[in-house]
Amino acid sequence: MSNTGARFRTVFGLLVVAVMLFPVYWMVNSSLQGSQNLLTTEWFPIHLDLSGYAQAIASQLPHLITSLIVALGSVVLCLAVATPAAYGLSRTNIRLPGGPIVLMGLLITQMIPGIVITNGLFPIYNSVGLVNSYPGLILADASLGVPFCILLIRSFMVNIPNSLLEAARIDGASEFRVFVSIVIPLSRNVLVTAAVFAFLFAWSDFLFALTLTTGNTVMPITLSMYQFVGAHTQSWSALMATATLASIPAAALLVVAQRYIAAGVTGGALK
Repeated sequence: MSNTGARFRTVFGLLVVAVMLFPVYWMVNSSLQGSQNLLTTEWFPIHLDLSGYAQAIASQLPHLITSLIVALGSVVLCLAVATPAAYGLSRTNIRLPGGPIVLMGLLITQMIPGIVITNGLFPIYNSVGLVNSYPGLILADASLGVPFCILLIRSFMVNIPNSLLEAARIDGASEFRVFVSIVIPLSRNVLVTAAVFAFLFAWSDFLFALTLTTGNTVMPITLSMYQFVGAHTQSWSALMATATLASIPAAALLVVAQRYIAAGVTGGALK
């Protein structure tokens, strides 16, 4: 009976995964057939046509590079801010005035809609000259990633034994040395997890890109795809090829970092 139930759950899980991944398959399938009409697209890419990819690369490659620069910059900024902040909030021996209030504030920031933050940032960016700039988009995307990363990293660092850190201090290590030489290596999995989420936040951003850019000089792939759809609504192969190319970096990152993500997400719940 148990074997039958296990087989049923396996088959059911495979069906659910197949339904969820079918849009991704159809996107890749359509991009490989050079279809001008989705109704005429075959179920399998028997006759390959890469003209859509040639068109997508010619027009979208600079925007893919822009998104990559912004996403990597956001990851670096998020980790640089969130890691020491999470360590300070996780240690009971570091007396941070209003620590619980800070944590509550971080939780509240996760409830604020992105459009509210975007509308508030534009006049500030306009006055300091950060509109249409890489630093402006990096800062904006990091504003969404930093609170989440702090909460995620702190949930792991809370479980690092104080006795381990005290032993290092007794041996003469400064607080900075303890943080760099012990805490960060122990937190590798959760740091990779936080980096992946920060990258995905920045890579998939559309609101900041739409609001904080007014030209073509700094245009992430999400905004470029939005404009590309309007200009090429009849060239479905090029549209699907663009979507496929935009999905590759995030998908590759998740595949490479999946074992770190699994360990990092569950690490905060285990002792």
